[in-house]
Amino acid sequence: MSRACELRTCALEWLVETAPEAKAAGVLALAAASLSGDTTLDCALELKTSATIPGRPPQPELVPPRLVGRRSMVTVEGRAMLIHALAHIEFNAMNLALDAIWRFAGMPPDYYTDWLRVAKEEAEHFSMLEAHLRSLGSRYGDFPAHDSLWEMAEKTRGDVLARMALVPRTLEARGLDATPGVRAKLAQAGDMAAAGILDIILREEVGHVEIGNRWYGYLCAQRGVDPRATYAELATFHKAPVLKGPFNIEARRRAGFTETELADLG
Repeated sequence: MSRACELRTCALEWLVETAPEAKAAGVLALAAASLSGDTTLDCALELKTSATIPGRPPQPELVPPRLVGRRSMVTVEGRAMLIHALAHIEFNAMNLALDAIWRFAGMPPDYYTDWLRVAKEEAEHFSMLEAHLRSLGSRYGDFPAHDSLWEMAEKTRGDVLARMALVPRTLEARGLDATPGVRAKLAQAGDMAAAGILDIILREEVGHVEIGNRWYGYLCAQRGVDPRATYAELATFHKAPVLKGPFNIEARRRAGFTETELADLG
C-alpha cells in the first residue's frame, strides 16, 4: 500500500469497495502492509460510515436460494454455475471478515489480525475461483446468486458474540461439511483444477472456523456465560438454520468444536 493506515479504517474502505477484483487486491495489499508493520491498530476507535455495506458490483442479481438454478456437472455451463456459486460464497466471506474487523471495537489486537488473515485467504479463494470461472467462459456476475450468508451478518451486527456464534461457527462451518461432496462431483466431472482449489479452501476454512470458535469461547468466558446454552439461545433468537448431516466430524474437530458439541449434532 502507498500509505500507512489504521487497520480497521482501511478494512472499512475495502468493505465498501464495489469492484470485486479491486476489493480482493486491496485486501491482499492491506494484509501485506500489516505484516510489514505499515499499519496501526485502531482497536478502540468507534467507526461510522454512510456507505452501503457491503460494497457489491451490480451483478450478480441476488435472488431467493430456490431461484439460483440447478448446477449439472454434465455441461461446462453447469460447472460454471457451481464455480460461480462458490465464488459468491468466498466474496461474501471476504466481506464478512472485513466487517468483523471494522464493526466491533474494543477487542484484543489478536482478534483483528486473526480476521485480517481470514480476509486475505478469502480474497485468495475468490480470486482462484474467479480465474477458473473465466477459464470456463464465464465471469463473476454472470449467474444469479443468493444472499443467505450476509443476511446472518445483518442479524448479528449489534453483538460480536452473536456474530462469532452464528457466522463462522454455524454458516461457515457448514462449508466444512459440504465441500468434500462438491469436490468429489467436480473431480468426477474431470475438473481437477476446480477440485484442487477446493482442497486449498477446505484446508484453510478449517482455520477460519477455528478462529470463530476461539473468539466465541473468549467472549463467553469474558461475559461469564455457558457456551453451549448461549449458542442454543442465540441460534433460536436469530433463527439460525437447523444443521443437518452428513457432518465432516474430523474437520469440525480440527476447527475446535468440542466433543460435546459434536455429539449435539446427532
